Amino acid sequence: MSCCRGRKDLNLTARKAIATLRQQLQMLEKEEEYHLREIKEELKKAKANIISNKPAAAAALRRKKAHETELERLSGTRLTLETQVFIARCLTKKIDDVDKIMDSAREQMELTNEITRPISNPMNVGVETDEPEEDLKIQLAELEADEVLRGPERVPPHIPSASRSAVGSRNKTEQEAEEEQELRELQAQLAL
Repeated sequence: MSCCRGRKDLNLTARKAIATLRQQLQMLEKEEEYHLREIKEELKKAKANIISNKPAAAAALRRKKAHETELERLSGTRLTLETQVFIARCLTKKIDDVDKIMDSAREQMELTNEITRPISNPMNVGVETDEPEEDLKIQLAELEADEVLRGPERVPPHIPSASRSAVGSRNKTEQEAEEEQELRELQAQLAL
């Protein structure tokens, strides 16, 4: 979380820097316009005084040269500020790209986790099922009824093999006795 906040802070800082640099560029533009106007004025003064007042014309040309030097310095500063704006924009774009990549990576990890959970836990061990407890009881009762209907054909595995045949024959006689009893009851009911 802190690394994400750091990127957001860096992104915000970069955007503030861009705004500040643009303000400085606007101020430079105004200064450049001022120096251009002054250069034109000094050139006019020099032309007007070249014949009648050479020292004034020379002073005007020196001031013009000073304004040109300042204009060159401002051009260099402008180039530096524009480079900084470009770098800050690239940084902001890279931060946005990194955020997009990180979001995409998080989505892929979530998808991977969704896929690997069932694979790593195929029997859903320790995972609660959505089936209510009543459905499980009903299924259990159905299985129990199926086992009762299948009858004594299946001997529990814990009975020794020697006594299995005795248990099977005893169960058959008991079963036949129960069936005969049910048949008599049905006949009695039909007779009424």
